[in-house]
Amino acid sequence: MTDPIDPNRLKALEEKIAALKEPETVKDHSEEHYSQAQLAWRMVIELVAGLAIGFGIGYGLDTLFGTMPLFLVLFIFFGLAAGVLTMMRSAKEVQMKQQEAAKEKGDASGD
Repeated sequence: MTDPIDPNRLKALEEKIAALKEPETVKDHSEEHYSQAQLAWRMVIELVAGLAIGFGIGYGLDTLFGTMPLFLVLFIFFGLAAGVLTMMRSAKEVQMKQQEAAKEKGDASGD
């Protein structure tokens, strides 16, 4: 035998069908892409700035003391290390922000 028609179930089914028929909103990835490009440039600038500062300090000390390649090479390596350390710190900061955003998104969908 057939079940009697339940208007509540029928209405719920119609709502589900209507929700599935609605066109999906197209996500705009241009802002995300811009954010990634901005992050990449930030890291490159941090690395180059560390090298430039190390070069400047090393060249200045070598000129002051008259030991041309010694401090220059030493401080270029210090500048490289400082630039890489700053890049890693920036990457960790971005990773933490992404994890927080994912956690908030997960909490919001769990409501």
